[in-house]
Amino acid sequence: MPGPDDGDGEGPVVPASPRAGARAGAPAATHSGAPAGTHSGAPAGTHSGARADTPAAGTRAGARPGPARPAGSGQAPPSRGFLARAALITASLTVAGALLGLVRDQSLARLFGAGRDTDAFLVAWTLPEFAATLLIEDGLAYALVPAFSVALARRAQGAPGDPVRSLVASTLPRLAPAFAAVAVLLAVAAPWLVGVLAPGLPDPELAVDCTRLTASCVCSFGLAGYCSAALRAHRSFLAPAAIYVAYNTGIVVTMFTLGGRWGVRSAAFGVAVGGCLMVAVQIPSLVRRLRTRRSRRSAGTVAEIGTEAGPGSGAGTGTPPGQRPVDAALMATVLLFALVRQSQVLVERYLASGLPAGAISHLNYAQKVAQIPMTLSTMLCTVTFPVVARALADGDTEQARDRVERDLVVASWLVLLGTAAVVACAPQIVQLLFQRGAFTAHDTAATAGVMRVYALGLLGQTLTGVLVRSYFSAGRAAWYPVAAMAAGLAVTFWAGAGTVGPWGVTGIAAANAAGITVTAVLLLAGTASGPRGRSVLPGGPRGVPVRARRVLAGVGGPLVAAVVAAVAGALAAGRAGGPYAGPVAGGATVTAVFVLLGRVLSARGGTSGPPSLPLARFLPALPSLRRPFVRRLLLPVRTLVRRLVHAVRR
Repeated sequence: MPGPDDGDGEGPVVPASPRAGARAGAPAATHSGAPAGTHSGAPAGTHSGARADTPAAGTRAGARPGPARPAGSGQAPPSRGFLARAALITASLTVAGALLGLVRDQSLARLFGAGRDTDAFLVAWTLPEFAATLLIEDGLAYALVPAFSVALARRAQGAPGDPVRSLVASTLPRLAPAFAAVAVLLAVAAPWLVGVLAPGLPDPELAVDCTRLTASCVCSFGLAGYCSAALRAHRSFLAPAAIYVAYNTGIVVTMFTLGGRWGVRSAAFGVAVGGCLMVAVQIPSLVRRLRTRRSRRSAGTVAEIGTEAGPGSGAGTGTPPGQRPVDAALMATVLLFALVRQSQVLVERYLASGLPAGAISHLNYAQKVAQIPMTLSTMLCTVTFPVVARALADGDTEQARDRVERDLVVASWLVLLGTAAVVACAPQIVQLLFQRGAFTAHDTAATAGVMRVYALGLLGQTLTGVLVRSYFSAGRAAWYPVAAMAAGLAVTFWAGAGTVGPWGVTGIAAANAAGITVTAVLLLAGTASGPRGRSVLPGGPRGVPVRARRVLAGVGGPLVAAVVAAVAGALAAGRAGGPYAGPVAGGATVTAVFVLLGRVLSARGGTSGPPSLPLARFLPALPSLRRPFVRRLLLPVRTLVRRLVHAVRR
C-alpha cells in the first residue's frame, strides 16, 4: 500500500465487483476532520475478521446477519503501516507548524514587544483565529468530509459521471463567493468590530487597520479548508498537514520584510500572505487527484476511498432526489459549535481590554504556548475520526465506542504529561522563547503566571476535542454539543467577570479553564452509557455511547501523576536555573516521575490504559539495578513511546 501521500495517497486499487463489499473484513477508514489543527491517530478494529456478534461482521461464516456493504465498494482496509505513516506525517508537520508559530510569536514579541501596538494587532488576530476554527480545523471539515466520502463511495460503485467532480462543481462555485463576500463585509465593518471586541483599547485606529488586512483570511482559509477536506477524504495527508508551515512562514517573512516601514501592520498583512500560501500548497495535489481518479475510472478500475458519511449525506450528481450535497443542518450545528467554542477568545479579550496595556498580549502568548500539548494530543483524532464514522455507518457501534474510549485515554495521557511540563517550567519556557528585545522580564513573569493557570484547562480542552468528533462522526446534525459549549462559555464569562477585578489576567485564565472543563464534563455525560449500555441521561446517548467509568478510571492515575510530576519538575527547574538548563532538568524530571508513577497508579487501580500495564507485567519490565542510571531513567520513556505507537497502529 502506498504511503499517506506518495503517488496518489490512497489505498490499493481493486476491481469493482458486486461481491467486493461482502468479503469478511472490518470497515476501512479515511481522512480526518481536524485542525489543526488540527488534528488524530489510528483506528481500531482494522483486522481482517469482524466480530461475529456485531452488524459489521459482514458475511463471514458463523456471523449473524448485518447490514451489507454497498456492492462494488472495492474498499480495502488501510493497513496499520499506512495509518501509522499518516499519523507520523500529520504529527511531524503539525509540530513543524507549531514551532513556526512560536517563531512567529517570538518575532512579534521581539519586533513590537507587549504593549499597545501588539494589543491592537491581537484584537485583529481574532479574525484568523475564528476563521481557522470555523473553516479549517472543525466546522467546515465536519460537513464537507462526509459529503466527499459519499461521493468517493458512489464513484467506486460505478455511479454515472464522476460524483466527486460533480460535488466540487456544485459546492465550490457557491462557497467561494460566499467566503469573499464575508471577507469584504468584515473589512467594511472593522470599526464596529473593534469597538465590540475591545471597547477599552487605547489605539482603536491601529486595530481597525489591522482588522481590515486580516479580514482577507476568511476567503483564503475557506478555500484552504475546502481543499483539506477533499484531500484527506482521498487519504492524502501531506499537503493538508503542511498548511500551517506555509502560513506561519508567510507571516514571519512579511514581518521582517515590512516591519520597519509598516510597524505591526506588517504582521496583519502577513496573515493575508500566509492565507494565500495555505491554498497554494494544496491546489496541485487536489488537481492531480481529481484528474487521476477520472483516468482510473475510465480504465475500468476503482480505488474507493474509505467513507465515513452517515446516512443521508448526499454528494454530487448521484445524490438521491430531495437531498442536498452538503447537509445544511449539519453545517449549521458544526459551525455554531466552532463559533461558540472560539468565542472564549472574545470573552477573554473583552474582559482584558480594560486592564493595563499588555494584558491581551500576556494572555495571547501564554495561551499559544500552553495549548501546544493539547494540539499534539488531539492529533490522534485526525486519523481516527473517519474510522469512528465508518463504523457507525456500518452499524458497528461497539467498534466506534472502543475507538473513542481508546482515543480519550491516550490523548489524556499525552496532554497531562504536557500540562505537568508547562506548569513546572513556565517561567523558564517563556524566558527562553520570548524574553528579548522589547519583551521584558516583567512580561516574562506575567506571561508565565497566566500560562500556569491556562494549563489547568488543557485536559478539558483535549477531552472536548476528542468527544465532539463522536457527536458529528455520523454526518448528522447534533445540537447537544452546541448547548454544552454554550454552557461552558457562560461559565467562562461570568467567572471571568467576577475574577478579573481582584485577579486580573490570572482570573480570566482561571475562568477559561473552568468553562472548558464544564463543557468536557457535559460532553462526556452526553455520551456516557451505563453497565448495560443505557444512557445516563434521558433520551439515550447523544453521540457514540462511551463507558464513562472506564474512561475516568483510565484518566485517574495519570492525573495524580501529573500533579506530583509538576511539583517535582518545578523544584528541579528552579534549582537548575537559566532558560536552557531549567526546561531540560524540569522536563526530564516531569517525564520520569509522570511515566513511572502514572503506570504504577493505573496498575493499582486495575486499569489498562494504552501507556499502562498491569503491575505484575510492569515490575519485570524495569531495568535491573546493574544498569547505568541513565538507562534506567530512559527505559520507561522508551516503553511509553512504543506503547503509544502500538495504540495508534491498532
